[in-house]
Order: sequence, then structure tokens, then C-alpha cells
Amino acid sequence: QVQVVESGGGLVQSGGSLTLSCTAQGSILNIYSMAWLRQAPGKGQELVVEVNRDRGTTYGDSVKGRFTISRDSAKNSITLQMNDLRPEDAGMYYCNADVNLSNGIDAGLYWGQGTQVTVSS
Repeated sequence: QVQVVESGGGLVQSGGSLTLSCTAQGSILNIYSMAWLRQAPGKGQELVVEVNRDRGTTYGDSVKGRFTISRDSAKNSITLQMNDLRPEDAGMYYCNADVNLSNGIDAGLYWGQGTQVTVSS
């Protein structure tokens, strides 16, 4: 019932920038949180940033000072500006949204398909 759509991944040189966008679509009453996580080959998922209704914004330690999140509440979207990218930032980036549905009953965490970020040395 909910689609999470990501865009903006690609190839960038070390020190460069990329912008990732994520939009939650569907019969959404409200959103409790949205987040970006990433996974490098052979590693587990790592929190990049979360925007939470109660806790505000939380950045992963490895991206603090380099990445900036913004939101467009009217579009149920978030935008991640990634600056000073490093090879260790490479991986598959996944967006999720923790939502309450318009039926007033259902809620859940929905995931996008992921977008690939590649950073060359």
C-alpha cells in the first residue's frame, strides 16, 4: 500500500558530492520517521541518518559534518546532500519510512529498492 521511491545514486570521485532523494507514496496519514541506511559489500547495514518525529535528526558518526538531510513534509520526502564523499561511503543506500496509513489502523516500516553509490579513489 506504500511505495518508497529513491533516486540520485551514481558514480562520483572521492571528495565529490551526490544528492539522494526519497519519497513515500500511498495512502499515508502521517510519517513517524524516515531514514537512510547503507550497506557495503560484506558488511551489515549502517544508519546514515534518521529524521524522527520525536527525536529529531540523528546522523551516523561516520557522516557527521559531511551529510545534510532536509525534508519536504508536503511531499513526504527527504533529501540527503552528501559532500566530501569517500570510498568508504560506497554501497547500496536504502530509504525507509515508518508510516501510519490513512485507514487509521495499519502502520509499518516500508523500504525502497535501494540506490547504488560508488565513490572512486
